[in-house]
Parts: sequence; C-alpha cells; structure tokens
Amino acid sequence: MASTMKLVLFSALMFFSFQAVVSDTPQHPLNPLTSEEIIRVRNTVQEKYPTSSNRLSFHYIGLDDPEKDIILQWESTPNTTTVPRKALAIAIINSQTHEIVIDLQKENAIILSDNIHRGNGFPTLSVAEQDNATALPLTYGPFIDSVKKRGLNLSEVVCSAFTSGWFGEAQNNRTVRVECFMNESSPNIWVRPISGLTILVDLELMTIVEYEDRGIIPVATANNTEYRLSHQKPPFGPKQHSQATHQPDGPGFQISNHSVSWANWKFHIGFDPRAGLVISLASIYDLEKHKSRRVLYKGYISELFVPYQDPTDDFYYKTFFDAGEFGFGLSTVSLVPNLDCPSNAEFLDAYVHDASGTPVPIPNAVCVFEQYGSIMWRHTETGIPNDSFVETRTEVNLIVRTIVTVGNYDNIIDWKFKTSGSIIPAIALSGILEIKGVDIKHKDEIKSDQHGTLTSLKTVRVTDGSSKRKSYWTTETETAKSENDAKIIIGNAPGELSVVNPNKKTAVGNDVGYRLIPAIPAHPLLTDDDYPQIRGAFTNFNVWVTPYNRTEKWAGGLYVDHSHGEDTLAVWTQKNRDIENKDIVLWHVTGIHHVPAQEDFPIMPLLSTAFELRPTNFFDRNPVLKTLSPKFVKWPGCPNTTTH
Repeated sequence: MASTMKLVLFSALMFFSFQAVVSDTPQHPLNPLTSEEIIRVRNTVQEKYPTSSNRLSFHYIGLDDPEKDIILQWESTPNTTTVPRKALAIAIINSQTHEIVIDLQKENAIILSDNIHRGNGFPTLSVAEQDNATALPLTYGPFIDSVKKRGLNLSEVVCSAFTSGWFGEAQNNRTVRVECFMNESSPNIWVRPISGLTILVDLELMTIVEYEDRGIIPVATANNTEYRLSHQKPPFGPKQHSQATHQPDGPGFQISNHSVSWANWKFHIGFDPRAGLVISLASIYDLEKHKSRRVLYKGYISELFVPYQDPTDDFYYKTFFDAGEFGFGLSTVSLVPNLDCPSNAEFLDAYVHDASGTPVPIPNAVCVFEQYGSIMWRHTETGIPNDSFVETRTEVNLIVRTIVTVGNYDNIIDWKFKTSGSIIPAIALSGILEIKGVDIKHKDEIKSDQHGTLTSLKTVRVTDGSSKRKSYWTTETETAKSENDAKIIIGNAPGELSVVNPNKKTAVGNDVGYRLIPAIPAHPLLTDDDYPQIRGAFTNFNVWVTPYNRTEKWAGGLYVDHSHGEDTLAVWTQKNRDIENKDIVLWHVTGIHHVPAQEDFPIMPLLSTAFELRPTNFFDRNPVLKTLSPKFVKWPGCPNTTTH
C-alpha cells in the first residue's frame, strides 16, 4: 500500500505564571503531597462517599496552596510559624464534580468544604477512563467492519483518546474522541492513523455514542518510521564524542527535601498533578548587601494550548489544552539517567494519583544538574600600550529539568538559574507529529489549502540643527497602572517590560526590578470569535499582569475540558483591577508556530523557545564580578589535557 501522510500545521502556546515577589526544614509547607497524604485524602473522601454506593473517581489531588502571607512569614520564622496543611481534591461523584478541601494536620483528616461545580467545563481526564474509552472500538461491531473493509489486522490496532473541545453547542456530557492507529511492523503508531473515522465516547456511560465511516483512506506504510536505536542499521549519523562530567568534589548544589541551595541561589522544587514542576521561593544572595533577596514567589506552566490548523472533520476538534485536559504532572515521565540528564545530575521522585485515589510513583520525575561551557563575562583589552590582557570567566548554570509526554508529543521543560541573577525558563518540543492520512503521493497533487512598568524605545528626529545627527533614540517610560494597561502584544514596537518595586531605589535613584526578555513573539492564528480561541483567549496578548489572587492559577480556567472560555485570564482581567504598587502576577505567553518539515519525520528533533527574567538595577553592580572560573582538573590517563 502506498505511503500516504500529511503533516499538519499547529500552534503551541505556553503560559508561564510568575508570582512576583528560604529556610530548609523537613516539613516545607510547599512540599507536594506525600503518598501517605494522598491515601489520607482518598480515605477521607471515600468515608463520606463509600464506593459501595457511589460512583467516585478522582481527577485532581494536590496541595491546597497556603495563603501567601503565611508562607512568607514562615520563610522568615520557620520555627515559630505554623502553616496549615490542606489538600484539594476534585472528584466526580455520581456524575457531579466536587471540589473538596481537606485538613491534613489532624490525626484524622477532616473535610473543610465540599462544593459542587455547576458551571461549564469538566476536570482533567483520568488515565483510567482514557484507557477504558480506547478499548471500546476493539469490540465494537461497526469499527471491526471498518477495519476489515480496509484489509487491516484488528490485533495490530491500538487506539488513543483525544479531547473533543467545544464548538458552540450545549454540552452536558463528558465525551472524548477516539482515534486508532496501526501497530504492525513499527511502534511509530502516530504516523499511521486509520483515517476517515469518527468515534465519540460518552465517558459517563462509557459507550460509543457516535460512529461514522467516511470512506477508505489508505494507511501509511511502516517504511522509514522506525526510530528505536535497537532497530537502526548502519550507517549511523554524525560521530558523537564521549560524554563525561567530572566533579571530583561532588556537585555544587545541595537538595534538602525539595529545597535547593546552589551558589547564590535558594529555591524550592514543587510538583503538582496539573502543573507538573513548580519553582517557588527563589531568592538570591547579594554580596554587596550581605543578605538573600526574594526574586520569585512561584513559577510554573499554567497552560499549553495546541490548536491544530485543519478545519476538516478529522482534525477541527484538535484544539488541546494539555495541562488542563490531560495534566502536566499526570503526564510527567521518568527521566533516563545519562540520556535525558547528564551523569552529574541528581534526581527527585514524585507522586501523582490514579482515578481511585491511589498514589502513583514517578521515579526520577525531576533532575537537577550543573551545566558547563558558557562564558559568564569577558574582555580583551588592546587599547593600553604594552599592557594587553584578557579577563574571562567560565559560567556554570544550574538546570532543573522535567519531561512531560502527552500522547505523541514530548515537552522538555528546563528552568535555568544563572549566578548573574537571571532565570531562564525554556520548553523544547520533540516526539511524533500528528499525521493525517490523505490519498496523495506528491505535494503537486494538493488542490486545496494546507491546513496544516513598560519602557519603549522611541525614535526622535533632530530638526533644530543641534546635532549633525538627524535622529537618535531615547527611552519613554510608561507605568502600567491597571490590568488593561499591562496587556501587551510584543513585537508591535521596540520595548522592554520591567517589574519594579517603586518603594525601593538604588543608590543612584533607579527603581529596583527585573526585566522580561521575551521569547520570539507568537501570536494567535485563529480569529477572536472562533470557539477554540474563545477558550484560549489568554493567548491574545504576550504579557498580562494581574493582582495576586491565590485562586487565579490556571490561565484556561479550573475546568478546561469542554469549557466555554468563561473562566480564563482574559475574563479575569476584564475587571481592569489596579496593579500599581501591588503584589502582582506576571503572565508571559510564549509559543511556537510550527510548520512541519520533512526533517521532523519520523521523529522530531528538539524545537525550543525560551525567555529570560533578568535583574535590572536589582544589584548595585555586576553580581558576578568577583566570581572565579571553575578550577581545572586533570583527567586520569590524559596528562596533556585539562577540563573542568
């Protein structure tokens, strides 16, 4: 059978939430729930709603964030401040969504509140219900007939669940689309879809409620789809040199029960079933002021919006919200030592939960390592007669890494900490592209569309003859005083965004702050009135700023599956609240508009985007001026070479 496939254009937009602004104790109040605490949550809920007489499934069990002022007080006086330990459980009980807050401090955990969600949208999908839904076609008569009609072997068919979105219709039922793929001759199922079928499953009834076969489209062959090393044949690719990192004195960082100390940084690593990796309470030591200074209260990916750009029946509904619909934490995978992370990495395990409320371990969920090879700063001086010299410092950065795999796609998430005070969050995409089967063999056969405080730089014209220059640029400073002021589309004009504390000045009078150096701007490709864009309206601007609100965590809303866009960042900011001289949250939208190329087949090399949070008049001078380069270490057996 001829190989028939089509790469589909998609847009991935990531939403990082930064709550602007660190003592290590065994019971850090921001530590993720332990397996024992997850069990206590499960047992407490089941005690009220026994499974013998209730249909109960858990869709979120995580830490209920303590109040920020209590956390900051605990940070200052950990031995005298008590922080409440509470959990939030989102469970579907007898077809109703319950938000249950549980007090974990007492020996017998107690329910503090139990509210029923009555609006639009549903919780994150559980793995169990996805597995149950994807098993249905394999015993469904019409599907079996469709497989036979295509000359395919049913025993080689595997299926996967996809959220079905919302497109203006009234929806009271939780449903998913199911797509099926061929597994014979290659494990690369994603590039071999069985196209032309519509399968809709009602998750409450757990039955197929809609089925359509629109006709046979040939399934792509397995030729050249294999990517496993064990199945590759020479010649292999470019020769790789040996990988080694030698630290005879051990790593330069310490991890004590999720709290990390490294160089001049301290921060906490958290983990959430929906957000995945969470960085909190990041502070940096100021050598000039001889104290640690707060930089970041909390940072995490709030949502990942992936609208594919194909309006046909096979694809129009593929407008995924990976964090809210599938869970970044629930989709986190174990890291492979020496491959996903270098040999000098240390690992942290994590726990999530299944639909029954049972803890599910993720070994090696997060890795932490030092990264070498960059330049911190340098200068070659040639302007002084008879006294030329070079000063250069080698940079060491700290990386916190995790990988989230949602179906066919792998998201490599890095948080880079620099001793100069910068924090650089990055996300890289890899994995298998979504493929659509089409009955063509060459591009020429395609007859239809391929669906596949704000500081700006201002040019000043010289007109009064005061200079031989005809123009120059100067700075024009504007302070965003409300949420509407702070809605920014990057790229429309040169500019910088700095978050400053107007109550603190440097010795020369500058505002103390941090600057956002954005990623390459990515703007929405859909019209404002398109249903996916209504749900994903938080992509309308690259920068948003809101006053801190503990309940406003998720850019796409608390309930994203089948949502109507009524509880999003775009809706919250319609209040146009005051943000001047307030405790604020900075939301930065970064993304990738990906037009697939042949090099992305059969598996895609990393495609990355990143941005920087950089100190701006935060320090009195270069904070790494006196930093030494790492010492050189001679490798055993290599007396003529040095490395570090």
